[in-house]
Amino acid sequence: MVETLSIAVIGAPGVGKTSIIRQFIYNDFSEVYTPTRTRYVYRPSVILNGNMYELKVLDVPPISSFPSSSSQEWLDLRCRGVRNANAYILVYDICCVESFEYVKMIRQQIVEHREGSSSEVPILVVGNKRDLQRQRFMPRRAVSVLVKKTWKCGYVECSAKFNWHVVLLFKELLGIAVARGMRQNHTSIRLQGALQRNRCTIM
Repeated sequence: MVETLSIAVIGAPGVGKTSIIRQFIYNDFSEVYTPTRTRYVYRPSVILNGNMYELKVLDVPPISSFPSSSSQEWLDLRCRGVRNANAYILVYDICCVESFEYVKMIRQQIVEHREGSSSEVPILVVGNKRDLQRQRFMPRRAVSVLVKKTWKCGYVECSAKFNWHVVLLFKELLGIAVARGMRQNHTSIRLQGALQRNRCTIM
């Protein structure tokens, strides 16, 4: 039986979360910015350590806050499925401090409001637009220490435009999610290659 993992991808407007998803699934990048106005679900498959997983990737439009209750989640179509996701990718723009503050707020709200044990849900903070490294608002090491040591989250930087570390960030998140679910150490997971055209990625 193929296991399904639900991943909610959240970020402020213009940080590139949709571009990250589309690079991962379709190996595609558009220079034209199109705002995400409604929730969109992608369903790629991945092979991890010889096991296949169906992913339900939720591209979440910018939300003012993480839904604090099931009723709030269902009243707002943009939030459907966000509260009970198996894992979260919180994307910010390394050149925009406001987008980082947004991620900080959403992460705190996940901890406070998510159903079940929030300490166990994998959260990966992703700094996008690494290709604009010289314009960043804070050194990478400082952000990494804050996110890993204080927030207790994973941290990866990527460039959706140049498809740099995009597969790596999904590998990192899935490794943590699968390891926690199976109580195994995720360090044994290896990236073997990618078959992007048929929407199946071997990790």
